[in-house]
Amino acid sequence: MGEKHRVRFEPVGIEIEVDEEQTVLRSAAEQGLMLMHGCKEGQCAACKSFVLDGDDIELDRYSTFALPDYEKEEGFTLLCRAHVYEDVTIELLNFDEEMIRSGLPIQNAVAEVVSIDHVTHDLRHLVLRLVEPTDITFFPGQYMDIAVPGTDATRSFSMANTSSREGGRLEFVIKVYPDGLFSSFLDGRLAVGDRLDLTGPFGVFTLREGHDEDIVFVGGGAGLAPILALLRSMAERGIDRRAVFYYGARRRRDLCFVAELEALEEKLPNFRFVPALSEPSDEDNWDGEVGLITDVVKRDEADLRRAHAYLCGPPPMVEAAMPLLGLLGVPEKHIYYDKFTTTGGEDR
Repeated sequence: MGEKHRVRFEPVGIEIEVDEEQTVLRSAAEQGLMLMHGCKEGQCAACKSFVLDGDDIELDRYSTFALPDYEKEEGFTLLCRAHVYEDVTIELLNFDEEMIRSGLPIQNAVAEVVSIDHVTHDLRHLVLRLVEPTDITFFPGQYMDIAVPGTDATRSFSMANTSSREGGRLEFVIKVYPDGLFSSFLDGRLAVGDRLDLTGPFGVFTLREGHDEDIVFVGGGAGLAPILALLRSMAERGIDRRAVFYYGARRRRDLCFVAELEALEEKLPNFRFVPALSEPSDEDNWDGEVGLITDVVKRDEADLRRAHAYLCGPPPMVEAAMPLLGLLGVPEKHIYYDKFTTTGGEDR
């Protein structure tokens, strides 16, 4: 390990020590601080912050879409890419102070494959059982990094369940890509009984407590997983806030967990599940909503000024939904998103 330096976060007044060999975000996570972040790869800008004091900061490779050169020159940085070589003070631009202090330290774990089920033609339901340790505490909506055996790479996947306490269970909904590093391994080599190395939990896509505002969930593809975890958690805890889940797919064959989501409408009287198909065919025999999921939201909702919105799925969907929700009245600070990013042709 390298030399350590002090990093102070404003306006929350929290200080940590960060090793030169670790990014600021990773070091904070290991110390139980839940700073806002998304991809951890310098692509989504969720962890963008401003350097108030200190110059000796170097960034691992990142996308200039997340941090344009002019912003870097002005003093902005990406915490998931930043290594500090002196004491620094950083202004957090996107934060929830209560959440920062409620973080869970990340852990390394080994888990065994229980099942791999095809829930659609390109989505897999992967169930793991923790072996060491036998339980990991996480908040519904968070994700784990899974090491790809035989490589130095990891891929990040959100848990679809609410806790690992029942038999050390972890559930994931994973989209398969033809040339995806983990996808190829998942579909071609991974078998029941195999073991995987995991690290986590990560992520801030969690239900904000102490609120009674309406909730709007918007998802697509494997973005179903963390939203399903939040809805399952609401049902388990008897949270009766008005909630609606808009889920977009191309064809009927792209829908999954429909029976459970419809059953949740019975358990949560104020919840509605609204699936929509963007390209239904005659053989789909579809009589539900049709169009891009953002178009459905626009048709269905008029005033969301008293709502919290949770978005999870492919970047185009999230990028289209964010301004729409703002126009419908959702305060920017109440729009929470998990935008999947691409690494080597594979989304998490």
